[in-house]
Amino acid sequence: QVQLVESGGGLVQAGGSLRLSCAASGRTLNSYTMGWFRQAPEKERERVATITWNWNGGSTYYADSVKGRFTISRDNAKTTVYLQMNSLKPEDTAIYYCAARPAFRPDFSYWGQGTQVTVSS
Repeated sequence: QVQLVESGGGLVQAGGSLRLSCAASGRTLNSYTMGWFRQAPEKERERVATITWNWNGGSTYYADSVKGRFTISRDNAKTTVYLQMNSLKPEDTAIYYCAARPAFRPDFSYWGQGTQVTVSS
């Protein structure tokens, strides 16, 4: 069982930056793909970024809407995943969730409670 706790959300002006953190407990994140998702009011949940597991860091995916502005990274020793968000836009406003997908499984099985990010114009 993996427990995930997000932190780092808040209110920021457009053009600003935030760094979200996702701390895992219960077991190590070795072999887990980690991801950040977001859900804005009255919109479907969107996959923002993912990072696979590898001793050297892992490969990444970014949604087109955040490519070039967001960076996902992981610290396997600290069992923490980060999402660095730069050049934030009002349309980035959402609840951001951290999730973990075990190796050889199709779905993200573990989810955090979410952290609110609000970008003012």
